[in-house]
Amino acid sequence: QVQLVESGGGLVQAGGSLRLSCSCTVSGRSFSIRDMGWYRQAPGKQRELVATMTTGGSTNYADSVKGRFTISTDNAKNTVYLQMNSLKPEDAGVYYCNVFLLLIGSTWTDYWGRGTQVIVSS
Repeated sequence: QVQLVESGGGLVQAGGSLRLSCSCTVSGRSFSIRDMGWYRQAPGKQRELVATMTTGGSTNYADSVKGRFTISTDNAKNTVYLQMNSLKPEDAGVYYCNVFLLLIGSTWTDYWGRGTQVIVSS
């Protein structure tokens, strides 16, 4: 019923930029979204928060990406973006879209995309 589709990953040189997108679609149910965001996981490491944004516009960034990454949302399209500038090799990993969503009649739940790979060459 809830589907998150990510796009925009790829290979980029250090110092370059990428823009990730994640579109959330819900079929057959009314719903409400509170937060949308991005997490990443590098090989051998735990998944970590990159950036999140509430529907009210409040943002939260990992210290390591502040000033370089910008999260934005299009609430009408239930889409979240991550503009990544000045990329560093340590930014590489699989980036996962996350949505904190309520299916009406159910409970608030975290939903995850399948991930999109970001590779940063030095």
